[in-house]
Order: sequence, then C-alpha cells, then structure tokens
Amino acid sequence: MSNALSQALKQIKPLDREAMQRARVRQDELTKPQGSLGRLEDLSIKIAGIKGKTVRGFEHKAIVTMAADHGVVTEGVTLYPQGVTRQMVFNFLSGGAGINVLARFIGARVVVVDMGVIGGFEPHPDIVCKMIDFGTKDMTKGSAMTRQQAVDAIDAGVEVVEAEIAKGLDIVGTGDMGIGNTTASSAICAAITGEAVEKVTGRGEGLDDKQVAHKVEVIQKALKLNKPDPRDPIDVLSKVGGFEIGGLVGVMIGAAARQIPVVIDGFISGAAALIATELAPGLKDYLIAAHLSAESGHRVLLEYLGLTPLLDLEMRLGEGTGAALGITIVEAAVKTLAEMATFAEAGVSQKEGSG
Repeated sequence: MSNALSQALKQIKPLDREAMQRARVRQDELTKPQGSLGRLEDLSIKIAGIKGKTVRGFEHKAIVTMAADHGVVTEGVTLYPQGVTRQMVFNFLSGGAGINVLARFIGARVVVVDMGVIGGFEPHPDIVCKMIDFGTKDMTKGSAMTRQQAVDAIDAGVEVVEAEIAKGLDIVGTGDMGIGNTTASSAICAAITGEAVEKVTGRGEGLDDKQVAHKVEVIQKALKLNKPDPRDPIDVLSKVGGFEIGGLVGVMIGAAARQIPVVIDGFISGAAALIATELAPGLKDYLIAAHLSAESGHRVLLEYLGLTPLLDLEMRLGEGTGAALGITIVEAAVKTLAEMATFAEAGVSQKEGSG
C-alpha cells in the first residue's frame, strides 16, 4: 500500500452525528407528517452527516467515468469487440453517449479517465490520462495485473478526485467503460462475498444462456487458478480485477477522505465498492447506491454492502448513467430539508398533542 493511499484511508472520518441530529430535528419540524418523505428524509440526514452541516444543494457535480480494457475478452465472454472501449471514449469526448446526455440534464461535468485503454489516446484536454497498461492480462492464464499495478490504479483514482476537488466538487458519481468488465466484476463479487459464480454472473451486453454458461466457466477457471484472498482486497483486485475498477476504488476513498458523498452507479462501481469498503469499512457511510442494475450480481453485492438502491429501472448501461439519476434524487432530498418551511415558520398548526 502506498503512502498516499494510507493517508487517504486515515482521513476517512465517521459521520458527524451532531449534524445528523440537527438535520433529524429539522426534518421533524417541517410542514409534513413526520417520515412522510420516506427515504428522502434519511438521505438528507446522511448528507448532513457527511458534510457536517445541512446543505442547500450541490453547485459542483461530477461523474468520473473511467475506461480500461480487459485481457479476459480473448476468452469470448462478450458480444462486442475490444475496440469498442476506445471508440466509446471518443463518443464521451464528442458528447454523444448516454452519460453525456444525463450529465447535461443534471448539470454535472463528465470526467473521462483513461486507466488503460488499448491503443491509448493523443493528448486531449478532456481526457485525464492515468494509463496503467494497455489493458489487463487474461485472468484465466494468471493475475490480471501485478499487485503494484493494483495499488497504482487506486492511487490514480485518489489523484483524479483530488484534482476535481481543487476545481470545486460537492458530490461525485462513479462510472465505467470497459468491454469485459462485467466478467471482472463477477469474479470480484464471487471472491469477496463468497457467493457462487453462477449467482453473480449476468448477461452483460446481452449474452444468451449458452454464452452465460461459458462466461461462468471462464470466471471459475480464473478464480481456481489465481485463488484471490478475500481478506486482502488488493490481492482480489490484482488477480481478477480491472484498472478502471481500481481507479474507482481510489475515487471512492479520495472523496470520502474529503467528506464528499459518492453516488455509485451499477455493477462495475459496485465491485469497486466491495474492494474499497474492505480497505476502509467506514467508507460505506459515504456511499449511496443509485440504482439496482439488471446484472444479477449487483443485488448480491448491494446486500453484502448493506446499501439500498434509490432506483430500479432495469438499467445496465454503466458509464455513470445510473449515478447521474441518483444524484438528482440526493439533491431533491437536501433541498427539501433546507428549503421547506417549518410549522412555526409557516404558521401551520401541527397535529394535536405535538410540541
């Protein structure tokens, strides 16, 4: 573990209980029956605990979308050619991808990070280059990456979010792009949760039953060969993970170290959250699950993490699209807490018998 990572982990503090209590008291004084805004109330209280105060909204929003290739693609686990990863990065840069549309809708910037895309890119003002290598190795033939590369990927994620904080950052969403990364995520999920590979492996971009069965066999082979240690999350990342997954681990850790809420997207971000929370259990309090992905393993890992998704729209695109929608819900929650009038302010009578 690097010094930078060790320092970031030490900076993750418990939520501010006094701020949460103040938010809870105000929620109970607002012009509504107590608890009538349901989980929006809980969200607003959680954000107060993260920020140490009640906030009125989020001026600076960002979706960090990390891209990398996966060597396991050579095993036939995906319908799309590997070159699509690079092609989609160009689509992000031109503003034509799903995440660009939804980020514009919510007023967030998209931070595109090259963590290890085969072919690389010419210097571009809208690409953050944190290239670890030109894609991972085939995990059915050995470790996906070295342990040092795994640490470097996490460090890169911390650096990315720190650079965004310097520009102004109130809330961050996580996103991904990488052909083959549902295979890596299923392997991580199985290794850390202990669930059967069949239970945590889905259809990815639309595999049929026979193709899913092959994908399961590939993951089982990788796990049997590499024997990732669930007690050592960096070992799991290095043996069956991906560079973009490691980078997202760093984004989560770096954001939590600076008291910034993290809205995680779907299955790939969830796999990163498994690694991140094993490194820093207190990090879980800073995570908000945007949605329940259609990938079967996502429900398993969210239950393992103890996170309840805000939305269930049967999405499985990735890129940070679910996170963008999740941020709108979080912002609605904090605005209701900050901007609704209390009974006293509005001159509205409370229910009989209340204070």
